[in-house]
Amino acid sequence: MSTAFFYGTGRRKTSVARVRLLAGEGEVVVNGRSLDEHFGNAVDQNEILMPFRVTGTEGRYNAMVKVEGGGYQGQAGAIRHGIARALLQSDPEGARLPLRQAGFLSRDPRMKERKKYGLKRARKAPQYTKR
Repeated sequence: MSTAFFYGTGRRKTSVARVRLLAGEGEVVVNGRSLDEHFGNAVDQNEILMPFRVTGTEGRYNAMVKVEGGGYQGQAGAIRHGIARALLQSDPEGARLPLRQAGFLSRDPRMKERKKYGLKRARKAPQYTKR
């Protein structure tokens, strides 16, 4: 490995995660806190660490993550996307196929629909009264 770390940016809903992978023993630090402290049991942490399992790199990298915006689910998805992109940078030939097949390289395009004027939410209209 020529560089000291590998970098990946992940996005999901309104969350953005900046992930740095350093050679280490598999510890993940999110905004200066451990994965447990940041998420508690609000999200399945195995889901966040899946890119490591799929590529067989579990316990080889430490992940330093800065994540902002959105809620727990969006942040977890952004971290997973960022880890996958960073792993792709570390091993372009070997990691691309398993990550692509697992669907970790595609950015999830689903976003909250904006509110429209005259409506209560994006699509909910006020109750219609005939008289």
